[in-house]
Amino acid sequence: MEAQQIKAFIDAMASSGLAEMEASKDGWTLRLVRGAPRTSTPAPAAAPPASGTHEQCAALCGLVFLQPAPGEPPFVQVGQAVKAGQTLCVIEAMKIFNEVQADRDGIVDAFLVGSGQDVDAGQPLVRLR
Repeated sequence: MEAQQIKAFIDAMASSGLAEMEASKDGWTLRLVRGAPRTSTPAPAAAPPASGTHEQCAALCGLVFLQPAPGEPPFVQVGQAVKAGQTLCVIEAMKIFNEVQADRDGIVDAFLVGSGQDVDAGQPLVRLR
């Protein structure tokens, strides 16, 4: 991978809302990760989450997918116990699939988005209890 290609990836990431990016070529893998996440004030939800629940939010904008591929079972299902680090869904941004992992142990209470839906950074995706 040449320095010019690496700079192009850095520039592309800087001009987008991506939190991380990974590219491979000729046996090399380049992984770029943005520093501390930006914080924003979320819009008020129509129905506030119940006490004892946690909403897992999108780190970046893109298309969310709840299963690894069409016709396959979802990564997780409502009522399923999950461990911190377990994949809940993926967000496709700029042809790169970014895993959304549980940031705590819990039980999937609800999906707040549908597969194939456009999501924004900071948007709640899955509610855990």
